[in-house]
Amino acid sequence: MNSITVGLLLVFTLITQCNGAPRFANYLQDHMVLQRAPQRAVVWGFSDASKLTTLKMNNKIYTTMSRSEPANEQGESIWSVTLDAVSDEGPYDIHVSQPLANGTLVNIILRDVLFGDVWICSGQSNMQMTVSLIFNATEEIANAAKYPKIRVFTASLLPSAVPVEELLGIDLQWSVASPSSVGGPDWKYMSAVCWLYGRMIHESLGGRPIGLIATSWGGTPIEVWMPPKALQECNDTTSTNVATQSYAETMPTAPLNNSDLFNAMIYPFTRMVIYGSIWYQGETNAGNPTYACKFEKMIQYWRQTWNQRTQGITDIQFPFGFVQLSTFTNDSSVVGGFPMLRWQQTFNVGYVPNDVVPKVFMAVALDLRDDPNNIHPRTKHDVGYRLSRAGLAVAYGQAVEFQGPIVKNVVYTAGSQTVNIVYTGVSNIELRNPAGFEVCCQGSQCSNDALWVPSAVTTRAGLTLTLAIPSSCSGKQLYGLRYLWRETPCLFKEAALYSATDANLPSPPYMKIF
Repeated sequence: MNSITVGLLLVFTLITQCNGAPRFANYLQDHMVLQRAPQRAVVWGFSDASKLTTLKMNNKIYTTMSRSEPANEQGESIWSVTLDAVSDEGPYDIHVSQPLANGTLVNIILRDVLFGDVWICSGQSNMQMTVSLIFNATEEIANAAKYPKIRVFTASLLPSAVPVEELLGIDLQWSVASPSSVGGPDWKYMSAVCWLYGRMIHESLGGRPIGLIATSWGGTPIEVWMPPKALQECNDTTSTNVATQSYAETMPTAPLNNSDLFNAMIYPFTRMVIYGSIWYQGETNAGNPTYACKFEKMIQYWRQTWNQRTQGITDIQFPFGFVQLSTFTNDSSVVGGFPMLRWQQTFNVGYVPNDVVPKVFMAVALDLRDDPNNIHPRTKHDVGYRLSRAGLAVAYGQAVEFQGPIVKNVVYTAGSQTVNIVYTGVSNIELRNPAGFEVCCQGSQCSNDALWVPSAVTTRAGLTLTLAIPSSCSGKQLYGLRYLWRETPCLFKEAALYSATDANLPSPPYMKIF
């Protein structure tokens, strides 16, 4: 019996018949975080149809009726209460009551609920990779108890062919941060990138409560995380099985159809008001020319779905952060599909935030190679730092430095022996080494990576670098210029360009066709 079948049997075994009694949705639990003011949190669950539901919290009373129509195969109906905006972090107990047919009043309680910011963390294996597997894991896990206002949760890896209202399984129930909850089984408990991002913004926001929901599945393509309408807008109408890539013996590798993980591991959360989302995915899509469209449309439809299903409360442009693909092979000569995928992750602009999709931010990670681990570098503290800096700037509006040098323009005149690249986004540039720039002067043949030749940095003046045109291109028109266009372009933290005022913020890869 495969692991998917076993998981589903366990889920069905654990389903409790309501017998008329109200219950919370299965991911609303003790110790959770609900979204703080100015947004209004939603508390919801299931019961018999058309029942008066009373919620009490912090000396306030709310009433609603459960819906008349059933919402699941058990015949339960949904009740939902939108709270007033809560500024005080708590903790609070939330009491919900309903009368049964015999007149008995049933009371259910959520205990130790904090109000803060809720973040969804999704993607494939580099997001799923747990704290237990990274560099300095022992220290990070041991220190987790210092952050009781961070609460963590992990969804199980289970698909669905149709959107479902509740999770089909839960690996880590809502838990106060501790060595046991932040540590735990490899690939099963807390995502390292999710945890590190959350811990770092928690500290920078003065200890604000943070709720971290990890819902990711290694080896999966973006298509399984997209709703059908998003796929259709990128002219993808297929729904054929997609085999996941195996990366750990204990993980399922069952075929998935398009939208299966959106249905089962994203859609259930869309009744919950959130602050934002972070994403680490793309390895499985390397070489796919449609990724830029699909990434843009996935973000758009996630935002629309959350906004609609929370009655306009979740921001229609909620902040969305991502990790640009890190490294793969240990051979720095391999181009492969990663460079173009990194470019597509920025919607073919080269950097974010940009005007294509608002309130998107990223962490550059192509200089964080970890040779023994190839596609799963253990250097996740650097990822967390870079992503949290970008999140503080874009999601929270803080005046912090959050990115390396960004190309402002490229100045090249036909016949010239040099190219000038003008940067912005930083006050000064650190040129860590002169390697990584290439040009091609072979016209349409430049699709052949072997025809690109190194172009050395000759001078740096302020925010401008000057590159020398190689002799092989003398007298020829340049076709294009590119920077760090390799799967694994440099040694650890040895890219050419970094911010001079934050040595851990590299310039992203770049390409320009003249």
